[in-house]
Amino acid sequence: MKIAIYGIGVYNDAQVYVSFLIEKLIEKKFDFYIEENFLQELLKDQSFKYSNAKTFSSLTKLDASFDLFFTFGGDGTILSAITIIQDTQIPIVGINTGRLGFLASISKTEFQNKIHDLLSKKFRINQRALLSVQLSDKKLDFHEALNEISINRKESTSMIIIDAYLNNELLNSYRADGLIIATPTGSTGYSMSCGGPIVSPENEIFIVTPIAPHNLNIRPFILSDNVEIKLKVISRADEYLLSLDSRQYSMKTTSEILLKKASYKINLVQEQESTYLKTIKNKLLWGSDSRN
Repeated sequence: MKIAIYGIGVYNDAQVYVSFLIEKLIEKKFDFYIEENFLQELLKDQSFKYSNAKTFSSLTKLDASFDLFFTFGGDGTILSAITIIQDTQIPIVGINTGRLGFLASISKTEFQNKIHDLLSKKFRINQRALLSVQLSDKKLDFHEALNEISINRKESTSMIIIDAYLNNELLNSYRADGLIIATPTGSTGYSMSCGGPIVSPENEIFIVTPIAPHNLNIRPFILSDNVEIKLKVISRADEYLLSLDSRQYSMKTTSEILLKKASYKINLVQEQESTYLKTIKNKLLWGSDSRN
């Protein structure tokens, strides 16, 4: 087997769990590569002894020869990882050394107990849809988003107006601080914080959630993901902010945005006993009562 190991930083003793993984890979004589910047972070801890590990670059797309892609961190680490994996279909094993962890749902304890199953590919694959973004006047290095795209005002305290079209038919002119277009995966992210619904990932929909709308009758809107969404921005400032997951760009108000479902999906590894409902109930403390 050929394994990739990735992280953005080293937090909460992540180096301990990376070392644990590498020991198991060496035992099984598996081939492994560590992202070069992550390796340098790991080497800041003198207990990490794999300075001669083979590396790969986060600036280039991996090829499909890799069997598994291990991430150490939180959901942001997985969002960053998709820019490296892209359409290769390499399954992502998200080890949660971060905080909440809806995507990186395998805890550190579970990881150590389940390492044999993971390396034996005894798990389920949870496929997640992405948004594809096209801009009228700019080409992006990577133009997909797993969670959401969002438009936000820039250099102004005034609200902006976002004209949203579905298959060229006007849906609404949103007068707000911004607008979020989320996937079901992103429903537990920025969209939820702005009052959007939680949607299980198997649903083929987009969620349109305004950010602090000026009109009180404007509410989140759910639509099929087989439509094309076009967005135009009107602002007193010359620019606005466009975010694709954690990647942010300054855009001219003359720039239009076209959104549609991406042509491929991301594969997330899920333990055989784990389900989306269990993750939601655990992370959001559903069913718990502080009075008991």
